[in-house]
Amino acid sequence: RPSPAGPAMGSLGRCLARSLMRDQPGLSRTPWPRCQPSAPREPQEQTLVLAKPDAVQRRLVGNVLQRFERRGFKLVAMKLLQADQGLLDKHYRELRHKPFYPALLAYMSSGPVVAMVWEGYNVVKSTRAMVGDTDSVGTIRGDFSVHISRNVVHASDSVEAAQREIGFWFQRDELVAWDSGDGDDTYGP
Repeated sequence: RPSPAGPAMGSLGRCLARSLMRDQPGLSRTPWPRCQPSAPREPQEQTLVLAKPDAVQRRLVGNVLQRFERRGFKLVAMKLLQADQGLLDKHYRELRHKPFYPALLAYMSSGPVVAMVWEGYNVVKSTRAMVGDTDSVGTIRGDFSVHISRNVVHASDSVEAAQREIGFWFQRDELVAWDSGDGDDTYGP
């Protein structure tokens, strides 16, 4: 059934118009849905994403960036660097007792990495889903990895880990706070 607010009006506009019109004589007394955007307008989280040495060597950084941009996340920091032993020890400290730890450090220090901070609503959980496993088609790892030990990207696994890891890779003044012009399109009015 056509909206009393008209077909050309956006969904929020129709909702507001219905709210104003529902008490008018002759209109149905059917309850109207509440007018709320479906997601918070402001981004709530940040996460760390590392394009690992194999991604840089294979020139896949642009593909990784594109996936996050298309998802609607906002890039707030990025740099190319050669990670040193101290930085990698801090970042991977929970894995230091694992048998693969020396190989992991050798791999992560074998070439430059691109460290990025992405911001957006539910960005940590969404990023983990986008990164996926090495055998999950349609994910970054599934589409670009060639082996489990060369899995293209790292992504923080929790909001707490993201905050900690961002602090390892970036100084506070390296994060750029900026207003995205597509906020209404991404998060609703």
